[in-house]
Amino acid sequence: MTGAACYSLDTMADDETLREYRTGSDPRTLRDALGCFATGVTVVTCFDEQDRPVGLTANSFTSVSLDPPLLLVNVHKHAACARALTTATHFAINVLQTGQQPASIRFATRQEDRFGANDWSRGEFGAPVLQESLGVFECERFAVYEGGDHHILVGQVVKASFNPELDPLLYFRGRYRRLHFD
Repeated sequence: MTGAACYSLDTMADDETLREYRTGSDPRTLRDALGCFATGVTVVTCFDEQDRPVGLTANSFTSVSLDPPLLLVNVHKHAACARALTTATHFAINVLQTGQQPASIRFATRQEDRFGANDWSRGEFGAPVLQESLGVFECERFAVYEGGDHHILVGQVVKASFNPELDPLLYFRGRYRRLHFD
């Protein structure tokens, strides 16, 4: 590989700063290793059985397929709105932009009224949509799978909208980050 940093197993083994997780190790080490993958930040929303808006912050979000248009997000089984999210016929994934860090924090806490301080509206397909998001994916529930301590919620995208003028809110090594252009 020309021009790329290459690591041999010998070099990595001699690196004093290298941290390693193995089955049975401290779970915090695995969490720190996973934190090395920079992610975008989303808020997943739906309405519960009483037609109240609910949602949570999630960075475990990815595209699954373009045909059909599928994406997934992981929802912790003990999250207050886990049942609502896994049983709702429609949900939205709001991709946050740099100015929405307070919303990310609010939806990551156990705060009762997460929507009160946010501008939001009912989306075209019935899920709460946060205004001024970088992007919004309105989805119909496609499948829910068990994945350890999480539900894997797969949605079929019925509408996607985005603002190309905004920059994403990022999360890396336990902190919010912004893009830095050279």
